[in-house]
Amino acid sequence: MKIIVAEHAGFCFGVKRAIDIAEKTISNSGGVNTYSLGPLVHNPHVVDRLNKRGLKVIDSVDSVKEGRLIIRSHGVPPIIQKKAKDTNLDVVDCTCPYVKSIHKKVIDYHSKGYKIVIVGDKNHPEVIGINGWCNDKGIIVNNEDEARKIPEYDKICIVSQTTNTLEKYEKLSSIVAKKGKEVEKFNTICNATNLRQKACAELAKKVDAMIVIGGYHSSNTNKLVEISKKYCNQVYHIELSEELPLQEVSKFNTIGITAGASTPDWIIKEVIEIMENINNNEIMEAIESTLVEIRRGDIVKGKVIYVTDDEIMVNINYKSDGIITREELSNDPNLTPKELYKEGDEIEVYIISLDDGEGNVVLSRKRLEIMKSWDELEDAFNNKEKLECTVLTDVKGGLSVLVNRVNGFIPASQISVNYVNDLSSYIGEKLTARIIDFDKNKRRVVLSSRIIEEEELAKKREELWNSLEIGKVIEGKVQRLTDFGAFVDIGGLDGLIHISDLSWNRINHPSEVVNPGDVVKVQVLDFNKENNRISLGLKQTLPQPWDVFLSKRKIGDVVSGKVVNMLDFGAFVRLEEGVDGLVHVSQISREHVDKPSDKLEIGQEVSVKIIDINQEEEKISLSIRALEKELEKKEDSEIVEATTYQNQDIDVKVEDIIDNK
Repeated sequence: MKIIVAEHAGFCFGVKRAIDIAEKTISNSGGVNTYSLGPLVHNPHVVDRLNKRGLKVIDSVDSVKEGRLIIRSHGVPPIIQKKAKDTNLDVVDCTCPYVKSIHKKVIDYHSKGYKIVIVGDKNHPEVIGINGWCNDKGIIVNNEDEARKIPEYDKICIVSQTTNTLEKYEKLSSIVAKKGKEVEKFNTICNATNLRQKACAELAKKVDAMIVIGGYHSSNTNKLVEISKKYCNQVYHIELSEELPLQEVSKFNTIGITAGASTPDWIIKEVIEIMENINNNEIMEAIESTLVEIRRGDIVKGKVIYVTDDEIMVNINYKSDGIITREELSNDPNLTPKELYKEGDEIEVYIISLDDGEGNVVLSRKRLEIMKSWDELEDAFNNKEKLECTVLTDVKGGLSVLVNRVNGFIPASQISVNYVNDLSSYIGEKLTARIIDFDKNKRRVVLSSRIIEEEELAKKREELWNSLEIGKVIEGKVQRLTDFGAFVDIGGLDGLIHISDLSWNRINHPSEVVNPGDVVKVQVLDFNKENNRISLGLKQTLPQPWDVFLSKRKIGDVVSGKVVNMLDFGAFVRLEEGVDGLVHVSQISREHVDKPSDKLEIGQEVSVKIIDINQEEEKISLSIRALEKELEKKEDSEIVEATTYQNQDIDVKVEDIIDNK
């Protein structure tokens, strides 16, 4: 095996300077607390080592009141520095000189009226710091879409995050440059970054595998990983030598090693030493000792090596790698490997076979998911848990559903508390159900959504009973009618409106007032939970007809009504307000009437005159005869007027004759 280390790798000038200053500050602290505003470098192992020596990491200057504060190489906005000094902290500025030069450019061009555009990651501390030097008024772009969305400006100044790739900076800055009439571009990518990335690219082209050492959250290290993958198929990103995949890298003839700007020399040396001794018997024995023994049916953990459109290769720490085909990937046939996993993912797999004929172990995620699903369903059955099901289709006697990635069955009688006529209407619907029959060995799951409905209705009824109050007005829906009243659903409970409480007027049947399906407002008259009885009133929610009548009518008014009843002494006429008035037999006609039926019929529409109102007894006296008298007087008056007119006309004609003679 041949090992090649990139010409430029490891600590950059700015990071090394920051660490050297930090170590010196800690050594000369004299017992004074020393803090770093954020991790000094993007390498947890370096941060941990400094922490053990006394450097404490804080997220905000507000969390400390005294001591020394180290500003890391990324730099910070000026407002943070001012705040630290105002808090009486002794500030040790370790901002990288290259980053400082960007700050100066931003201050200068911002003061000249240029719109500052920063090519970089808006969440990276270096970019946040740069933007602070133009009062956070800069525009940050990290991809082509963001660059194209920038509006046009008279003057634009473009700078870059120091760890960007040259290719990315040139592509985005050329797009941004078209947005300004006057544009100043500054390639502020650190020279060390450029050299490191170029050296990485050249090395990746020559080797069988690349090992990139550096923090998983380090921007410049991740860019080295991207560059390596562009030119080499096998790339491994590690933070420490302990993470070296010895079994895998031992297969390659040439291996390249590079490291991010936050990676110290001691970690790089450890990795190189292990790689150089990988052919020693001790190393090979160590590799062999790490291999696991596997059998068909085992469940093991592994790491995704690579992903294609049709399969996933997984390192399961066995002498052979494992393969998951698309068919064994998931219960959902529409999902592709790349939609589910990416290189580096840790996953659990089920061993189907130790050899697929080409030396690979055959693995499955789908079978593992099914096994776990059955275990979860068993727990849900034992604990009587609610489950969400998706209806797949209607089958004989019920519905086929998917519950927790397993096919289940809901009998027709267990779908709903209401009768279900068309089962196909449920296809695609989501139902909440509970398992009522379960057999793991027979792969049988029977569920009921009706049980959940019944429980919810019972809960709703209980809440409704507790909310009932005599005199309270509520809304309900008429369910059915009987001769003695109407039953109304008031939200899970049925109440009865007795026929006498349907209307202020006497009615013969509830259908004269309401029909099934009507939504009505009713008043609670009485209730008894033990006997499950609720008495409701409809008329109580309506104005009393007598009061309405008094507010609208007076003696002498002429009104219309319908004959609703006849007795020997007169006829009762119902007026539009719903009150009944009596037309005494003597008031039916100017002619003599022996009984009302001689002149009137039930249901007949008549005009009547109000001749008396007795408020105390709530009685109304009406008259048809009075209208006939008024009509007769009017007719007599018209005849007199006509006769007078005719006589006047004759007199005029006689005078005309005399005059003519």
